[in-house]
Amino acid sequence: MSSWLDLLPSHERQKLRELKKRSPEEYAKLREKIKSVEQITEEMEKNEQLAELSFALEMEPKLKEALKKQIENDMIEKGIEYVLFASEGISEEVQAELNEGFDISVDTNPETQKDQILVHPEGNVSEKIPIKFSLSEQYVQQYVDEVSA
Repeated sequence: MSSWLDLLPSHERQKLRELKKRSPEEYAKLREKIKSVEQITEEMEKNEQLAELSFALEMEPKLKEALKKQIENDMIEKGIEYVLFASEGISEEVQAELNEGFDISVDTNPETQKDQILVHPEGNVSEKIPIKFSLSEQYVQQYVDEVSA
């Protein structure tokens, strides 16, 4: 009797045979990479919220100014290092540029590859500094709560 597995090329069948020979530790590592439906759903919701915020920032200048003012106040009250994420620290040159003015956007953090709010000095567009992920999430949640209220 022929099975549907017979339709696979021989190299694919060989891969399946090798899977059986893997240790439980290797299986555990592979399982860690697989996301559950709940994780995917949560990730999709976050991406949707970030997309809505990004669109709103582009379309509503007052909203963008309010968020910039909130970030600026947090920088003054708690310090730049508390608000911004920089693995090497924030140079004095960048701090001076940020004090002169900055812009915000929702974009991909080059280090974590996750979307979040980024700050970039007005004079140097190529320099984008991500806000700490927890603060970015907090700002997004404030926006979502305000919109859904």
